[in-house]
Amino acid sequence: MILAPTKASLLPGIAACALAVAAALVVNRFVPGLSPATAAVALGSALASAGAIRTRLRPGLLFVSRRVLRAAIVLLGLQIAVPQILALGWQSLAVVAAATGLTFVLTPLAGRRLGLPPGTSLLVATGVSICGASAIAAMHDSTDSSDDDAAGALAVVVLYGSAAIVVLPLLASWLGLSPEQLGVWAGAAVHEVAQVAAIGAASGTLVTAVTVKLGRVVLLAPIVAITTSLRRRAAPPAGAPAARTSAGAPDAGRMPVVVPAGTTAPASARGTALSPTVAPPAAAPTAAGSRNRTAIMPLFVAGFLAMVVVRSTGLLPPAVTENVPVVTNVLMAAALFALGTGIDLRKLLKGGRVMLLGGIATGLIGAISLAGVSLLS
Repeated sequence: MILAPTKASLLPGIAACALAVAAALVVNRFVPGLSPATAAVALGSALASAGAIRTRLRPGLLFVSRRVLRAAIVLLGLQIAVPQILALGWQSLAVVAAATGLTFVLTPLAGRRLGLPPGTSLLVATGVSICGASAIAAMHDSTDSSDDDAAGALAVVVLYGSAAIVVLPLLASWLGLSPEQLGVWAGAAVHEVAQVAAIGAASGTLVTAVTVKLGRVVLLAPIVAITTSLRRRAAPPAGAPAARTSAGAPDAGRMPVVVPAGTTAPASARGTALSPTVAPPAAAPTAAGSRNRTAIMPLFVAGFLAMVVVRSTGLLPPAVTENVPVVTNVLMAAALFALGTGIDLRKLLKGGRVMLLGGIATGLIGAISLAGVSLLS
């Protein structure tokens, strides 16, 4: 039996997210290179690692990490105007496509060699190759990856993306790159939009760097849609036999997870931080599994694409285009704080392979994009 929480039970978690967003915005004001989303993830992780996330916060946190996240990703599409991206020229777009595509494909292969779960490798590949935490959250919400997978991937983009703000300009100076080349390199290689903006502002190439970065962001929808479709086809049919335990008997007798009505049974159903109980019976397909077998493209990803089309028409008034990023940042920070409460730093410190994979993926996208940038005239 799946029980829906009352609206009142959601309020403590939602209030905690609101306070976390306020704190993240303050941090961003004093450290512009640290986006509200990144600060919110770090805060959520710190509180989780300190054992400060109480059970009564879980329903609201789960609601925000699912429903609010989807709304934020849809609104993210309003920041992308296709004509502006096409104006970069085919050379820059080729660099973006090559760096993003190769990193997304090769990172899971490296993860397999390191012995990491496929879900972890997929989310690290998504975050590093596309747009950091928001891409991880979108892919996590569209596949059957676990909250532990998401936690490791989020830690990777926070660590390596923040380091890139300092390291990339130093490397560009050492390699003799022009400011314009640095802007393209940052946009094609660095994880978060805010991190790219920090590098672009410091080098005087803010518009170029952010536009190149948004060229990667627009790839979020097709990559999530294709991945979801492939995983849906590879999933066992609905009538497949129940999973077996090591003793060979069906893994029965588990209590169902309690989740809000209308949300998917998240990866937390496999025993992660946002789960108030344990997993559903193995014989019954989860909501996430059912969704992935019936929807080629998640509805919120279709909404993201629709918003890209709306923005590209040029019909939106400036008041909307100027304020949408603010609203999107607030919603994304709230959702990523909720996801961040599933990151236990103590566990991550013991799992060095995730950080190693993040380093490999970051090196891959950095090297591929640098090679492409070096060929630009």
